[in-house]
This record gives sequence, structure tokens and C-alpha cells, in this order.
Amino acid sequence: MIDVHKRIHAAKARLPSGGGDPIAPVARDIAEEASVLCFDEFQVTDIADAMILRRLLETLLDHGVVCVITSNRHPDDLYKNGIQRSSFVPAIELLKSRFQVTDLDSGTDYRRVPRALSNVYYSPLDDTTRKEISKLFDALTSDEPVVSDRELHIWGRTLRIPQSTPNVAMFAFDDLCSRPLSAADYLEVTKTFGTVFVTDIPRMGLGEKDKARRFITFVDACYESKTKLFVSSEVPIYQIFTDDKASSGQISDHMRSVMDDLGLPADAVGAASMFSGEEEIFAFARCCSRLVQMGSREWAETAGVR
Repeated sequence: MIDVHKRIHAAKARLPSGGGDPIAPVARDIAEEASVLCFDEFQVTDIADAMILRRLLETLLDHGVVCVITSNRHPDDLYKNGIQRSSFVPAIELLKSRFQVTDLDSGTDYRRVPRALSNVYYSPLDDTTRKEISKLFDALTSDEPVVSDRELHIWGRTLRIPQSTPNVAMFAFDDLCSRPLSAADYLEVTKTFGTVFVTDIPRMGLGEKDKARRFITFVDACYESKTKLFVSSEVPIYQIFTDDKASSGQISDHMRSVMDDLGLPADAVGAASMFSGEEEIFAFARCCSRLVQMGSREWAETAGVR
């Protein structure tokens, strides 16, 4: 979608002053590049995406592009409770009328198959944890000099990496999630570095929702890029998205059902999540599920190669 938004921006710049439809030429260009488009982990959380998806998909299909989409959600459940969802309903109807919707539930949830966890999550934030993280970072960067404030250039902006070698980067949580960074920034980081350290992750309550959303976006980028992740946090990593009073709270029925859908035991994350919206809860639960997978020995042995 980042690529599509770039193309639409460029198409608008080429349109006459009277305006016009920028989506049609973008879809035509994509159709000339690919006859089959596969979307993995299809979800809609952004109003800008929601507003253009129906026209984009419809025009791609009209140009003969075959689209294959996987998602954890049925089309009816996409963008639930999203801003101006009524504008996205035609896209849902398009998916249901022009696509074959198939349930691929095999009856086996492979995320529940026991795995040996690698030691990649460290808590609490004490001297022992800091020494372990420092020892790991030194071991993984022993072959290359560590550079401070390395510059990554993204869309005409400069992102500074606090400490890094060509393949390993280290951020403090605030450097990564307290600044107005986007999915494009995080994707560039995870494509550049095969291993990333994030230190000093706090437990995040209602006052840190923006930071929590950015961290979820960053974890998604690590997952998609097969990046090896090491973190240190105030509380066990699966409990960071809870309010300070969560220890006495209860997980809602909806939260429990979403976590169960993702193969994540409710007791892994403690009590009630700070998130309340449908998409927020789903993104939170999926993030926890991915963190579980990224802590497995299988992930540790295959991730981080660039």
C-alpha cells in the first residue's frame, strides 16, 4: 500500500489542473507489471487505504489481474469499527462477489505446537538484563566496527541509527517509538539490518497508545522481513500492552476470543489490554502471537540473514 500511495501521488502530479481519477492509471501500470498479485496477511487499519481499495481492486480485476489474498479475517470483519467504515463496505461487497472466499482451517493450530524458546526477550530492566543484552550485542558485532548515528535515507528524510554495524542495529525504545516514525521507516530498518536490538521497553498504558501502535508496526515489519529481534523490557514481553491496573482486571470475552483465534493463551499477556477498538485488539493479539513465534528456536535459526 505504501507503493500504491506513492504511485497515486505521482499520478496526481501528472493530471491536469481540473483533476481526474489517479487510481485508474495506477492500476493499469500495476497490471502491466504483474498478471498475478498475492496479498499475504491482508488487513485494513488505515482510512487512506480503505478509501482507495475498492477502486484499486476493481480496476485491477477489470484489467485481468488475478488476485490471491490470505487473511485472518473474513471479508465481513475487515476494518470493523474503522473510521468512515461505510465507505469501505463496497470493497467488502466486491471481495464477496468477485472473489471465491475459502476457509483454510485445517483443524490444527500450528502456533500451539510446542517449540523450544530461544532467549531473546529479557526482563526486568535491571543490571543483569543490561549486561546480558550488552554481551549479546558485543558478540554479534565483534567482526565489524560499531558506528554511532549511521544515516538511513527514506523518502528524502534522514533516520539516524544510534548504534549499528552493516547488519546489526541497536535502539532504545524511545529512539524507535517515541518519535513520529512510520511503517516505511520501520520496513527500511528491518530490510537493512538482519538483527535488531530494542532496549528499555516500558509497560504501556493508555498514555502511551501512540508508542504502542508504533511498536506493533515495528514488530510487524520485523516479522515480514524475517529480522532477528532481541529486546529488554520492564515486564515480560507479552505483558507490555497492559494498563498499570491490569493485574486486577479481566480479559474481555472479545479479547479472549481474538487471542484464541490467534493461538495465544490468555494468561500469556496478563489482564485487560489497554486497547478497546476491534482493529486495535486484533493488531495487539496478532503482535503477541508473532512475538511468540519470533522467540522460537526455528525463527532464531532462520531469521537475520541478509
